[in-house]
Amino acid sequence: MSRLIPFAWLLFIGISWGLTQPLIKIAVSGGYKPLGMIFWQMLISVAVLGVINMVRRRPLPFDRRVIGFYIAFALIGTIIPNAASYKAYTVLPSGIMSLLLSLIPMMAFPIALVLGLDRFSVKRTVGLSLGLLAVLLIIGVPDALPNSAMLAFIPLGLLASLMYAFEGNFVARFGTGGAGPLQLLLGASIVGAAITGPIAWGTGQWINPIHVWNMADLALIASALIHTLVYTLYVMIVRSYGPIFSVQVSYIVTAAGLGWAMLILGERYSGPIWLALGLMFVGIYLVSPDMKGKNNGASELS
Repeated sequence: MSRLIPFAWLLFIGISWGLTQPLIKIAVSGGYKPLGMIFWQMLISVAVLGVINMVRRRPLPFDRRVIGFYIAFALIGTIIPNAASYKAYTVLPSGIMSLLLSLIPMMAFPIALVLGLDRFSVKRTVGLSLGLLAVLLIIGVPDALPNSAMLAFIPLGLLASLMYAFEGNFVARFGTGGAGPLQLLLGASIVGAAITGPIAWGTGQWINPIHVWNMADLALIASALIHTLVYTLYVMIVRSYGPIFSVQVSYIVTAAGLGWAMLILGERYSGPIWLALGLMFVGIYLVSPDMKGKNNGASELS
């Protein structure tokens, strides 16, 4: 049973994270700009995690070394990928954005090899190849993109995937600077809010919260709350089970993102999409977790 624990974490994180994608689509469709959204997302994270950290009476590390990690994670974990993906969401369907997240494992694997974090494995290669095959199958569907002009925004989605792939390997290679996952996200959110707030204001992307709230506002708040939870848990499983296994969550995020987009946004997809999803889950099965970090599981939430 204990071997099923990492997969249970993947399912919970993936399904929850998948929900944020149609929520972000609703927010950007309401006219909100990337940096304004990122600022409020981080500020909400600061409020929630700050209260939790106070209740737990854990001081937030703020030495020179850990501040560098806060800045790094604010940039590679939120500001850069979210700025790129939120811009892409203004044009691309939510489901297509979900599919692009499937590329994270394929990008993470060579990064892990270069950093010496993993060795070549036929089993893992087959699993990752099935994921790539699934993505190629989905991209090959003629009506996947309603408008060919949308192709110009695909690189923005790919940039987000690249940043997330690098982030997972960064955690495994360099750690979190002495901060636990919850503290890391809190510190990164504080730094990120300090960075994005003035830029959002100066570039006209500021979101004034004093108005009659609509669906876009509610979607932004909900996505921020979900992101706060699953991001913290994601860092935990990276530290516990390794980056190559952990990035497989992107497959579940993809499947969940498609399902939530159908349910919430009314998006519809053709038959090959579901075959591709089947290939993705086979890929997850073939990529087994690195159980060396097993004893560092839930206790990592410090």
